[in-house]
Amino acid sequence: MSASGGTKAIVAALVANLSIAAAKFVAFLFSGSSSMLAESVHSLADSGNQGLLLLGGKKAQREATPQHPFGYGRERYIYAFLVSIVLFSVGGMFAIYEGYEKIHDPHAIEAWYWPVGVLVFAIIAETFSFRTAIKESNALRGKLSWTQFVRRAKAPELPVVLLEDLGALVGLFLALGGVGLALLTGNGVWDGIGTLCIGILLIVIAIVLAAETKSLLLGEAAGLEDIEKIKAATVDGDTVTRIIHMRTLHLGPEELLVAAKIAVERHESAQEVAEAINAAEARIREAVPIARVIYLEPDIYRESAAPASASPSPADPPAGDTH
Repeated sequence: MSASGGTKAIVAALVANLSIAAAKFVAFLFSGSSSMLAESVHSLADSGNQGLLLLGGKKAQREATPQHPFGYGRERYIYAFLVSIVLFSVGGMFAIYEGYEKIHDPHAIEAWYWPVGVLVFAIIAETFSFRTAIKESNALRGKLSWTQFVRRAKAPELPVVLLEDLGALVGLFLALGGVGLALLTGNGVWDGIGTLCIGILLIVIAIVLAAETKSLLLGEAAGLEDIEKIKAATVDGDTVTRIIHMRTLHLGPEELLVAAKIAVERHESAQEVAEAINAAEARIREAVPIARVIYLEPDIYRESAAPASASPSPADPPAGDTH
């Protein structure tokens, strides 16, 4: 996933959320609507989240150091995980608290045109932000469904912005419904119910984001398509005859580590093996450009030495082929 595409979607979301947060807070001051207060905090939290994503992207660009020899690419995962925490605590829990208070102590909405007008404006602005995120995501997701794209994307920015914008749009309609019912019935409890629904929605989205970014933090292998490309590029059928076993790991969204034990012919000299490894590394980088860290270990393949208890990864051949 390109950093430029993610950055464009983040900036669009940041501009939209800052303007919406200010408008919602003004509407709360004039109307006293708890939905407006919850939504203004939600938009403010979203703005902070976009700031975290931009900060994570900036920190991830630092050069590798002796203490961190594989670089800082995973900073983007850490800041995406922080986004889920902020969304859960500042957005979700605050909205639930406000909804609970409004249900137990309801009061009428004053100056109804403020919350209604701001909500309509916010829906338009969030739709623009959501449209930008969809456009940038469509350029990358290919034939994947939206669910598959969110679950398989190695770069966290676009999935985070997509889910945030989707949650914001649904939350705005919930707020509009709560305010509308409160105005129609004259009962402020509906405003509190709308606020409570917004809080539950934000917590659900935060849990989904936390689960997905946790998987990235733990370390995910390359996608199946990239694994097949790496396998095909490694074996030349001459010096490198097969892959005995292989492991891949994303060091960041756009940096992949490849470690493999490869089978070479018994009669090859050390120089021939070294040249074959260098050629294999070049082929791998050409096939999968993000494979920047490659370790290939030569060995002599002996099927009889394969351990029966081997537990191959999705990148491995059957257990009988393991050295």
